[in-house]
Amino acid sequence: MRPFADFSLALSKISQSISATSSTSEAELAKVLITGITHIDSDVQPGDLFIALPGAKRNGAEFAPNAVKQGAVAVVTDAAGAKLIKEIPVLIVANPRLVAGRIAALFYGEPMRDLSAVAITGTNGKTTVSTLLYQIFEAAHRDCGLIGTVETRIGSEVLASKRTTPEATDLQALAAVMKERHMRHLVIEASSHAMTMHRLEGAHFVIAAFTNLTQDHLDFHGDMESYFLAKASLFNFSYADLACINIDDAYGARLATSTELPVIAISRSNPKATWHFIEIDNQSKRVQIKIRGAGGILIETSTSLRGGYNFDNLLMAIAIAIELGVDPIDIATIVPNIFGAAGRLEEIAIGQDFTALVDYAHTPDAVSNALASIREFTTGKVIAVLGCGGDRDPMKRPLMGQALNTNADIAIFTSDNPRTENPDAILQAMTAGIDIAQPSRMISDRAEAIAYAISLAGAGDTVAVLGKGHELGQEINGKTLDFDDRIIMAKAIEAKR
Repeated sequence: MRPFADFSLALSKISQSISATSSTSEAELAKVLITGITHIDSDVQPGDLFIALPGAKRNGAEFAPNAVKQGAVAVVTDAAGAKLIKEIPVLIVANPRLVAGRIAALFYGEPMRDLSAVAITGTNGKTTVSTLLYQIFEAAHRDCGLIGTVETRIGSEVLASKRTTPEATDLQALAAVMKERHMRHLVIEASSHAMTMHRLEGAHFVIAAFTNLTQDHLDFHGDMESYFLAKASLFNFSYADLACINIDDAYGARLATSTELPVIAISRSNPKATWHFIEIDNQSKRVQIKIRGAGGILIETSTSLRGGYNFDNLLMAIAIAIELGVDPIDIATIVPNIFGAAGRLEEIAIGQDFTALVDYAHTPDAVSNALASIREFTTGKVIAVLGCGGDRDPMKRPLMGQALNTNADIAIFTSDNPRTENPDAILQAMTAGIDIAQPSRMISDRAEAIAYAISLAGAGDTVAVLGKGHELGQEINGKTLDFDDRIIMAKAIEAKR
């Protein structure tokens, strides 16, 4: 990486956009050599700049002594944090979160501008669109990086993801590694939390894409309008050159008419959209599709993806890939061989005569959409298992319960990640106003609930376990216990045989 030979000179490049003062003279700052940058004190290497981010309960500057012990040579913090640091040069800014991404981007030479980066945002579909787009680029021999909820990929190398969108310093560092390894593209899932907390400051994308907006995260944003505005803040020339928007979604239609960016519109059926389907034949497991696109392009291909919303996700990935130069003829041959993201209508098939699926649906709309899609290809009963997470938006719990009860033939209400809440209290909120009639049932223990669902399944039925998808643990009272819906489901199927 290119180090700061002159700390004060490098930071002066962004001084016009931040309000900063220093506890150290310019002469002293000029002697500081920065060789790395991080916001995590335990990750500091000798020569690093430590950016002390304010948290919900503690100021990151409280961890500066350990950062100094680890070898930090300077700190960026706010005025309150600066009072806690005496050992090394300090740059004082009003909002460290606002400048962390800009400083990191500057340090790494603005890597995203060399990566043909794409950001995907929306309540549902981010992971699937990102995964499909990554697969398309890789199949088209365009090396690609991926940063998202399930995993981070640098070409074929796979890293664990801690959150949907990393903190700004980590995001820019990952992009810099991808640039060094000659990635041609980078696909990022951009969460509303990331936008609100300025994790994408300093980032720039050739395309920003919007999938949809439905109720979620209102414990964080407060209301739907604030939630929408957080997503919409990505769609301006500060962050992107072009927008790709699903106009079938009401918020997407609003965004398409309000953004300053040029818009590529996608729709499942609206012929006025830039990209739309003219045929979806899902009479068999392999769905035949015809797509009309920009300039009259016609693509005829097939996909193993199932569910209407997955067709939306696929269409968005195709539109973005072609906009960035992938040949439509190649798309037609690539699409039949790509698959959805882990834990997104993921099938567990070990020889049983019914269909078993795991899906990440954890909002009212996602639950309704997932079950409606499952209904399309199920000849028997739809049996569904669902819980609601603790310490998260409580307003959506009764809505999720209603979505489950309305769209499943047999609804089994259970725990998700109760975290610090009482699982039974969550279940009571989820089932408020619902008359649960046998064989539907409320079973707090998730493994027991899954086993019960499997015990009810017969030929032609579909069992869907919703809410946790790809997750490998269950959070209970501050501990994360090993728990994978896919493994639990497979064991239950084996026990039934």
